[in-house]
Amino acid sequence: MVEYKSRQEDVFRALADPTRRAMLERLTAADLTVSDLAEPFDMSLAAASKHLSVLEEAGLVVRRKRGRQRICSFAPAGLIEVRDWVERYVGYWNARLDALEVAIRESENE
Repeated sequence: MVEYKSRQEDVFRALADPTRRAMLERLTAADLTVSDLAEPFDMSLAAASKHLSVLEEAGLVVRRKRGRQRICSFAPAGLIEVRDWVERYVGYWNARLDALEVAIRESENE
């Protein structure tokens, strides 16, 4: 159970930063080099690599070497544990929304 929490915490920590979220979003469209990922953020390759390390530790990105380049890919399986955690609250929100719907209908009938 400790490993589960640790991975989940790593994912939440990785997603907490807007730059890392933007990088991840870009990787959902295509595999990119570290240089490609760093460019729109006007950051050094070292800074981009640090962000990518956090995403990699969380299991959200995979890096592989192609010649002298590092190619980064989105790893969607890294989000499964977080999705499962969030889904536990779907029933709660559905019940709240159902109660709201009933209250609205009742007020419309009055």
